[in-house]
Amino acid sequence: MAMTIDGKAISQRIKDELKEQAAALKKQGIKITLAVIQVGNDPASTVYVRNKKKGCEYIGIESLSYELPEETTQQELLSLIGELNRKEDVSGILVQLPLPAHIDEDKVIRAIDPKKDVDGFHPQSVGALCIGQPGFVSCTPAGIIQLLKRSSIEIAGKECVVLGRSNIVGKPMAVLMLRENATVTIAHSRTRDLKEVTKRADILIAAVGKPKMITADYVKEGAVVIDVGINRDENGKLCGDVDFESVEPLCSAITPVPGGVGPMTIAMLLNNCLESVRMD
Repeated sequence: MAMTIDGKAISQRIKDELKEQAAALKKQGIKITLAVIQVGNDPASTVYVRNKKKGCEYIGIESLSYELPEETTQQELLSLIGELNRKEDVSGILVQLPLPAHIDEDKVIRAIDPKKDVDGFHPQSVGALCIGQPGFVSCTPAGIIQLLKRSSIEIAGKECVVLGRSNIVGKPMAVLMLRENATVTIAHSRTRDLKEVTKRADILIAAVGKPKMITADYVKEGAVVIDVGINRDENGKLCGDVDFESVEPLCSAITPVPGGVGPMTIAMLLNNCLESVRMD
């Protein structure tokens, strides 16, 4: 019987730790403020933004909210980011992705001051991660490392396969696992004999965005399976990239969807907000 890794409980523990740290900083007269920008009203983004604000409130971080209409121009958004970069009382800036099609995401990410880049998406943050320098780490991969460590899952020396090569999850995840002394393979849509590759994994991290793609024949017995996907199945029910029912009996530990990786992403964003004032 696999251990189900409870991301909700672990993220709550992290938030309680951060709440204490934020209170200690407040006593020293250090205030933390996160500016959250959302362009348009994508329903999933609205839910994420609401959860981020609730998280800020819980641990004692102030949040400024900028809800901009869909037709906001790229220049207007860049001007707002420039203004927030200059504000000394704003410690972190978060632009909720995806942005409307007429706005260049890359330009927007690059416009954020790397010292306020709490999402960890700026090229400078990514470069620092790759060469082991201090900087913000992308929240989902950082959250997965915490899930593994706080569930007493050994990473060093293990064979890890990361399925997916996105800039937000796949690539930083591989670097973080390397940093923890795992042997890492990145697999993707062009990987030959994919099942053979994933079956070598002691730790399999699935971030492909395809509902229930990972079935039992992708997984080695006793593997740890981390499901990053958030999809809807044919009945509109929330599900991951992993077919939980078929994989769970085979592995030693697995994250559910919902309630696995998702809550950790917000916990690590809040952690990055605290880091933003410590980095000064």
